[in-house]
Parts: sequence; C-alpha cells; structure tokens
Amino acid sequence: MFSLPVSETWGSPLTCGPDEIHIWLAYSADITDADLLARYKRWLNPEEAKKQQRFYFEKDRHQYLVTRGFIRSLLTRYVPHIQPAMWQFETNEYGRPHIKPDPDIPKLHFNISHTKGLVAIAVTFDREIGIDVETVTRDGDQVGIADRFFSAAEVAELHTLPRVRQKDRFFDYWTLKESYIKARGMGLSIPLGDFSFLLGPPPQIGIDIVPKQNDNPERWAFRTWRLSQIHKMALTVERKAGRGLDLRIRETVPLSHSRLAQPDVLYDSLRSETP
Repeated sequence: MFSLPVSETWGSPLTCGPDEIHIWLAYSADITDADLLARYKRWLNPEEAKKQQRFYFEKDRHQYLVTRGFIRSLLTRYVPHIQPAMWQFETNEYGRPHIKPDPDIPKLHFNISHTKGLVAIAVTFDREIGIDVETVTRDGDQVGIADRFFSAAEVAELHTLPRVRQKDRFFDYWTLKESYIKARGMGLSIPLGDFSFLLGPPPQIGIDIVPKQNDNPERWAFRTWRLSQIHKMALTVERKAGRGLDLRIRETVPLSHSRLAQPDVLYDSLRSETP
C-alpha cells in the first residue's frame, strides 16, 4: 500500500510496489525559486543543456528545465543510490524514453507529459504506462482534427453532441488516445483511427482496437480526470491478471514539498483500492 503522509518534505525515499501507480504533478509556472532552478540546471547532461537553450521562448526553456529536474530528482527518491545528475536514459525505436537498463536499478517504468504550466509523471513497477495532460482551453479546430484522424465511431459520437460540448469531448478522446499510444511505446506510428474509445455515461469506458494492431483490449485499464477548469489528464496502464491497483496522485514542487491530490475522476476502468 502507498503510505506516504498527506504532506511531506521532498526527499524521503519512496517505494513503488507491483500493484501501485504513482502520479506526480508539478505546476511549472509556479516554480520560480532561483535556488531550486539552479539545482535543476546543474543536473542537465550536455545534450539536455543544449536542447533547453534551443527553445525560443523563455517559458518553454523554463518548462523543459522543470521537467528534467523533476524526473531526475523523482527517480532518485525511488533509487537513492543514484544521484539526479547520474541518471541515464535511452529511447526506443519510436522515440519513447526509458531508464538505461542496469541490474542495480529496479524495473521502474515512467512516462512524462506536459502542457501549458503543468508537468505530469506516472511511475509504475514493471508495467507499461502512458499519461497525457492537456490544456482544454487552447485555440484550434479540434473537431476538424477529430474528423481527419479519429475513428469513425468517435467522430460520429462527437457530432451527436451540441457544438458547445464538442471541444470538451475532443479532449476526453485526445488525452486517452495519447496515453494509449504512449503506453504502447509506439507513439504516432499507431494511427489514431485504428482504435476507438467507447465512452458511456461516466465512469463507463472501453476500447475497441482493429485486428491489425494485434493488441488485446483487456490488456489495458484507463482513468481520466479533470484537474482544473483548464486541464484534463488521462492514464493508460497495463493490467496484470488477478491484481488490482492502488493509485495515488501528488502535487509537488521538486526538492521542496508535495501533498496528496484528489482531482475529479471522469471515466474509469481501473480497478483500484482507492477512489
């Protein structure tokens, strides 16, 4: 069981058991302490330092720095003998990052997502996982994107809704689709029209996957949340036979503090011991 206190100082060691999911949220726009940012920056490897400087806008350089400081310091809490600057990462053939294999490191799986002002990291032990956060107020022709790229069933359902609800529904689908292709580790090499999310009255949710994708819908569980008036989040996690999952969400300022969070759940097929 996840047994951290409601509020804690950053730094205490963590464990992630085989039946646990830990989701961490950092509101990057609120992280402005110069000393914290300087510590994050010292941990960047040369490639990360160059990438940070290539961003044109300061807000993007800031979010990238927070993201890298966040994942490096967070992983050290799970594996304290590795300092934040010492973590090494690789990517698979589709560009998904993972911890470079090492016999002295537990089989931690992580996934990162970020949107305007928010970074989310999901951590599990030996399970595939994908997470996505989105700013739902951003401009754009979301319905047009759905018409081009979503499945026929999703497009048809979207168009049954009043126009004022279509944008919100688009982000239900979009966050779920992003989390699923990230959990598969294949990104946009999986066409977004090759699988359909089936959204009933909340919290009912399912997925239909075309045969050519060679994936079993029963392999995956899903949960979505409304984090705030402007942010939604979706999680896809691999099931293990006969085992439920304990999930906790924490809001944090890396190297400072964290606290439990309980955002509103929208759709849910994740069997969990907690709400």
